[in-house]
Amino acid sequence: MGGGTILIPALTLFAGVEQHVAQATNLIAFLPMAALSLSVHKKRGLLGFDGVGFIIIPAVIFSVLGGFAASFLPGAVLKKLFGAFLVLLGVRGLMKLKIRS
Repeated sequence: MGGGTILIPALTLFAGVEQHVAQATNLIAFLPMAALSLSVHKKRGLLGFDGVGFIIIPAVIFSVLGGFAASFLPGAVLKKLFGAFLVLLGVRGLMKLKIRS
């Protein structure tokens, strides 16, 4: 879970921002946070590069494809898909709690 699980609902529910704009805002806000995190992890020697190509290449491809798909979907569909994503995250979190108990 990341900040988007809070930022996107906050923008759409409390600020009245359209779903497309909220999701784009979240992606733009992610960039400086990711750069800062990368810098901190590098300084602490916590970066590993083994197998990074197997992660980065598909991530870039599917991010671009997802961005294009989202640009064509109506805001109502994006809201439902994001809501389903949040429900799945919640269920996954509950399952992890149950397993630890």
